[in-house]
Amino acid sequence: MKSKTYIHIIIYTLFFLLYLPSLSESRDIRKTILDNGLEIVTLEDHRAPISVFWIWYKVGARNEGIGKTGISHLLEHMMFKGTKKYPKGELSRIVARNGGIENAFTSDDYTACFEKLSSDRLNLSLELESDRMVNLTLDPAEFLLERDVVAEERRLRTEDDPSSQLAEEMNAMAFKVHPYRSPVIGWMDDIKSLTRDDLYTYYKTYYVPQNAIIVVVGDFDTERLISGIKRYFGKIPRGKDPPSVNVIEPEQMGERRVYLQKEAEISYIFIGYHTPNFKDPDVYPLEVLSNILFSGKSSRLYKSMVYEKEMALFADGGYENLKADPGLFSIYVGLRPGRGIEEVEEMIYQELERIKKGTISERELQKAKNQTEAEFIFSQDSLFYQAMLIGRAEAIGAGYEYLDKFADNIRKVTTEDIRRVAEKYLVKRNRTVGILIPEKKKE
Repeated sequence: MKSKTYIHIIIYTLFFLLYLPSLSESRDIRKTILDNGLEIVTLEDHRAPISVFWIWYKVGARNEGIGKTGISHLLEHMMFKGTKKYPKGELSRIVARNGGIENAFTSDDYTACFEKLSSDRLNLSLELESDRMVNLTLDPAEFLLERDVVAEERRLRTEDDPSSQLAEEMNAMAFKVHPYRSPVIGWMDDIKSLTRDDLYTYYKTYYVPQNAIIVVVGDFDTERLISGIKRYFGKIPRGKDPPSVNVIEPEQMGERRVYLQKEAEISYIFIGYHTPNFKDPDVYPLEVLSNILFSGKSSRLYKSMVYEKEMALFADGGYENLKADPGLFSIYVGLRPGRGIEEVEEMIYQELERIKKGTISERELQKAKNQTEAEFIFSQDSLFYQAMLIGRAEAIGAGYEYLDKFADNIRKVTTEDIRRVAEKYLVKRNRTVGILIPEKKKE
């Protein structure tokens, strides 16, 4: 009698054979570039009378200079503080009155803003976003208030959170020269020293049409939408091209370790291995390996360390290939009270050694590939996430074409591919280890 797992594999396989070709054929993505350099990517999807408008600026923590970390994130906050035409809070009120939602976020590689509205309100996004691309007031008083808000955000989310601070310390140790070593939110001293003039110069440098990408997915007519975007954005001057980032992280030549002693309830181990980004074909077996090790409670690391050996309270990790430059393949483990750091760390490495010895069966491989594909495909059932994936791929230079080929490349991964990338990247000389040593609460 076939197991439930095996039946699920068959169902997944049938789904991909039937569904993926129709998905690929139905994706009529169009790219348009205006005379001022603004890139526009559109995808009509008429399943619901809704459209999602994103604008991506190719600027993030990666673009920040020494002493100016956190400036991209702080500027994102100031995007909501108003222009002369739409004073503080007015953009959010307009979107809410029209039944929509809006927000923004900053990453290592980009800053993105979006509105989700009914299709007959899509012109609101064009008007609001074209205005704040060039007309932010960056009021000095509002700047000082928001700088304090960001400093408090850092204090609460990082400095008062032992696991977040450990991840930050490990990351800073893993990268010696590349700006990925700095947190997106910035270092506290840098945040406090930023000035309104710093933000204004940064804004005028990076918030220019040729450094922006508009992505719209939903219920609209492409020709009419492009015409509207040209009307609102086409008159904005191109400006000077922003400086590029050409920093290459040197090859790591030996294990690095960092210890954090901080008031905490449990010990943590965070491990990072340098791995390539989307430009290298090894990203596909690394994606599948990440699924095998970390995806859900049946994953190798969780099952071994949490269930079977009861050494950890949680065991997780991740790998992000959609980055402008090579990043990290990361492992996070929270120790069960009474367990020693050395024994838990050794168990992690033993699990990785099992992968290198070729212990992955064809059945386990197929399950992981199916799950990886399923997560990728099902995420695109949402207009919001379709637009988000396209925007991410375009902003870091991969292009939406990378997405169309992703599932096919995942299907080609073999057990030998996974063993090979584990041998190549998950090795001692290439790893950085962060360890949190809990301290008792001071009376």
